[in-house]
Amino acid sequence: MIIFEKIIQNESELLDAAKQFWFNCADEKIFCFDAPMGAGKTTFIKALCKQLHFDGTVSSPTFPIINLYQNEKVNIYHIDCYRLKDADEAIEIGMEDCFYSGNYCFIEWATVVKKILPFSRIEVRIEIINETSRKIIATKISK
Repeated sequence: MIIFEKIIQNESELLDAAKQFWFNCADEKIFCFDAPMGAGKTTFIKALCKQLHFDGTVSSPTFPIINLYQNEKVNIYHIDCYRLKDADEAIEIGMEDCFYSGNYCFIEWATVVKKILPFSRIEVRIEIINETSRKIIATKISK
């Protein structure tokens, strides 16, 4: 079921989109992002973290694979599965601990680890419309 759909004309509209996104997804913890390279997955995740009152640095975890962002109110796992071969490799590095920690998880390239993801999650697709515009579609997956 689609629970959020928005076209962003430019990056300046991103914070408002993130605020609207949280209005529809406030009770969720697992968010899986699917989009082509350069579509803005990390940029949108940065805006979502800001809505969770995390003002620190949010950067792509392509090389460390998992970044943990913390403040006094929230723990956020930002995970990038791009360099992983399969879900078994994710299990070896303890990724399931993040998924089932009760903390927020933002997972880029999540299809790589789909077989170990919690069944209840939000799948976020970002489509490139043109150089500055994107379409964000969020679908709730549940039992």
